[in-house]
Amino acid sequence: MASSHHPPHFVIFPFMSKGHTIPLLHLSHLLFHRRIKLTIFTTAANRPFIAQFLGWPSDDPNIIDLPFPSQIEGIPQGIESTDKLPSISLFPTFATATKIMQPHFEQALENLSNVTAIVSDGFLSWTLESANKFGIPRLSFLGMNSYVSAVGREVFSNRLLSGPESNDDLITVTGFPWIKITRNDYDKPLNQRVPTTGPHLDFMMESRIATANSYGLISNSFYELEPRFVDYLNSDPKPKVWCVGPLCLAQPQPKIEAGVHQQQPKWIEWLDQKLAQDRSVVYLAFGSQAEISIRQLEEISKGLEESQVSFLWVVRKNDDETNVVMKELEERVGERGMIAREWVDQMEILKHESVKGFVSHCGWNSVLESICWKVPILAWPMMAEQHLNARMVVEEIKIGLRVETCDGSVRGFVKADGLKKMVKELMEGEKGKEVRKKVEEIGEGAKKAMAEGGSSWRTLNELIDELQSVKRL
Repeated sequence: MASSHHPPHFVIFPFMSKGHTIPLLHLSHLLFHRRIKLTIFTTAANRPFIAQFLGWPSDDPNIIDLPFPSQIEGIPQGIESTDKLPSISLFPTFATATKIMQPHFEQALENLSNVTAIVSDGFLSWTLESANKFGIPRLSFLGMNSYVSAVGREVFSNRLLSGPESNDDLITVTGFPWIKITRNDYDKPLNQRVPTTGPHLDFMMESRIATANSYGLISNSFYELEPRFVDYLNSDPKPKVWCVGPLCLAQPQPKIEAGVHQQQPKWIEWLDQKLAQDRSVVYLAFGSQAEISIRQLEEISKGLEESQVSFLWVVRKNDDETNVVMKELEERVGERGMIAREWVDQMEILKHESVKGFVSHCGWNSVLESICWKVPILAWPMMAEQHLNARMVVEEIKIGLRVETCDGSVRGFVKADGLKKMVKELMEGEKGKEVRKKVEEIGEGAKKAMAEGGSSWRTLNELIDELQSVKRL
């Protein structure tokens, strides 16, 4: 048994996807500054990003590479991150394949001493079995909020999705009767009356069961944002939810050497120009994994053109049809709009004084970044739990508006007129002013939670102390 004088030692194991990895690296930064020894597990292709993000040497021995499975059907050789999958439909295959890494993970764990806890992504459910083998507490990290988890528990334990005829019929959530959802707020197979078994459902169930049996659940949220839902989840003794976010506020400031001129990205130069012109900018980004049809891209282009609002739009799709649509839009709007085709630092954009609105898919990282930099949202959810995040944003915490679909369905097509109307409302209308005021208030709360003495700061300290006392038993 380890003696108590050893400093805490946390193993961090992110899932191979930027949106899952970055919050855990922010958590690593917080732990590192509390003098906790860290060992981070990843794969060879993901190692350079992690080392660079943390500012560690590329050959740092505290980053351990595990071999990523090769010859997985449908997954091209060399792809070790979901961001690079040719289609998001390959996600279940990719995620399930990570199980093949388990023996390598356990072999590496054997060579580590005095491990206090393993913090692994909820998608890496098999790490619970490994943790149990070595008698190490495992904490599941879920990149989502307690609202989604609490609503989901009520929906599925009461089989609420098996009732309504239409996918768009409103369903009252038992336990939270002011919340109304539809079957369309969930993806397949969860939105079926009787979900069909298969790799996707099996994977989700394994993740959920492993999290339920873990020592605890680390949440990238803060208690004051959703107290009712955190308390609901913590009414069950296990797993306890530990709110330690918003973790994006833990990002270290980049080191700039004195006398060295930093070349600004084009999009920052353009935003600076808009600020000098006193022009407010709406920022559009739909995440790295949303698949948007060419017809929908054309309507977005038309809506932005007709809105007369200055815009910065990040477009990840890169094919001939998309390129034509983007080129034509740039020609029509000139300096009023900018289309970024490369990677952008979203937080730097949201921090920029000229950015006054965010048309977002409502991935949870994006919602938190919007809160932290006090930018109201125009919610346009695409997949996964984003539809429930959008409900939380618009109906529960009231920091955003929602796009208008042509048929009223949450998954409906958005026409140019509908987008134009809601962009103008967000940027210039009365409802826009209301949500702007609310996001400023909640953004202040987020900063207080992460500051010394705040709820998330205290919670992380309490978790570390508790894990050390467990280790000493």
